[in-house]
Amino acid sequence: MSAFNLLHLVTKSQPGSLQACGLPSGSRRDKRSCKVVFSQEELRKRLTPLQYHVTQEKGTESSGLELLNIFRDFSQGSNCVISLAVVVEVSGEKLKRTEEGDHLISSAFEGEFTHHKAPGTYKCVVCGTPLFKSETKFDSGSGWPSFYDVIGSDAITLTDDFSYGMHRVETSCSQCGAHLGHIFEDGPRPTGKRYCINSASLSFAAVEENIDKENGSGDSPIQPGKTEL
Repeated sequence: MSAFNLLHLVTKSQPGSLQACGLPSGSRRDKRSCKVVFSQEELRKRLTPLQYHVTQEKGTESSGLELLNIFRDFSQGSNCVISLAVVVEVSGEKLKRTEEGDHLISSAFEGEFTHHKAPGTYKCVVCGTPLFKSETKFDSGSGWPSFYDVIGSDAITLTDDFSYGMHRVETSCSQCGAHLGHIFEDGPRPTGKRYCINSASLSFAAVEENIDKENGSGDSPIQPGKTEL
């Protein structure tokens, strides 16, 4: 079953409980208008293949599990997931049911920051812009690091995403345009929002590192090289 067919089946037959934050139709993001611009050559050298794929090609650590989580939310229960085929092919990836039958193998749950609990600041892996404070991180059960608020209103840019035949809202770094993940309206109080972010798009600075930088020591912010993408 293709990703589109799976989502078409879900959206056609089930009431939707999963909602993305709304944006004016047609909203888009052009990286050439970003404040910080890096050459693709530089980014390929500096980032890991996964980091590059996620941040520059709008990849996902496991798009297949995301679709199954969407299916679960739309069906309002986990029984429908069990009734799916044992193997679901999504974007060239395969997710297999485990022997127990209630878990799905996925790289999303293995992300570096999925279960990370240290105090500090989560930053854009591309340009180092602070994005989230550890106090706003929570376990959403989705397999990705989840936050209920951003570090500042200008830290993240929201744009419409109509991939897979559905409407979601993409989150990207406001400084360099790196793809981060998506935002949904099913988070905890006080914001009610869930920023679903790929581990590969993040770096982390512990509390001690933040204090050092405030005192003038520590690494300098990443500076752009060439001004073209």
